[in-house]
Amino acid sequence: MKIKHFATIATASIISLGFVGFAPNLMEVSSQRSNVAHASPCAGNPCAGNPCAGKNPCAGNPCASRWKNPCAGNPCAGNPCAGNPCAGKNPCAGRWSNPCAGKNPCAGNPCAGNPCAGNPCAGNPCAGKSASAPNVYIESSSQLAIRGTDPVAYFRKGKAVKGKSKYEYEWNGATWRFSKRRNMALFAANPQKYAPQYGGYCAKAMSEGSVVSTDPKAWKIVDGKLYLNYSKEVQQQWVQDISGNIALADDNYPKALIGATVFE
Repeated sequence: MKIKHFATIATASIISLGFVGFAPNLMEVSSQRSNVAHASPCAGNPCAGNPCAGKNPCAGNPCASRWKNPCAGNPCAGNPCAGNPCAGKNPCAGRWSNPCAGKNPCAGNPCAGNPCAGNPCAGNPCAGKSASAPNVYIESSSQLAIRGTDPVAYFRKGKAVKGKSKYEYEWNGATWRFSKRRNMALFAANPQKYAPQYGGYCAKAMSEGSVVSTDPKAWKIVDGKLYLNYSKEVQQQWVQDISGNIALADDNYPKALIGATVFE
């Protein structure tokens, strides 16, 4: 009987000692949990240092409102998260976004008006593109027809003669020069008689549907009409079948000018 009572007392003492040893540990764990809870306002956040990581501070899309300009100011004003909470995301995506951002505003017909009035998109979407080559070959450097050569002189002098700036005449979108006042008057009275065929473009190239410049010295009058070629070498190819080349070029001009770039 005494042995059983002693055993009971001993057991109770061991349990009591174990509880006393365990209690401080339990309080310590409880204190650590309390400290963790106070340290992180975003519990469960795996991103240390950012209380808002893992959470979209812009929830409730700032651009969702139909009658509000989503691009005015900071769409997430008053945001407790340091920096821009919407970095890496376009807060203006959606209906009221900039139509020119990352998109070609000129898709479709690029020359139909200006699709972005007050356009923030750099450049003119229609610049640098021409609907067709001019009706008459105009030298880019001088801005003159036949590089400033007198067209009437081919018929009256039988050679290429340079025109003078004091004898100029505007016709068919080009400036023509003449060596004499008399030649200018003759041309003005009947331009089609003296102007080179195919607007002064290369006759051989036009027979192939190409738009190419000419050398005023590579010329020939056939049946009262003046024909020019790119060079004397090209002219030698053209004269091998003059009538055939003329027929082909007549069929190609002026439709070959549409959308063409002049080769000089």
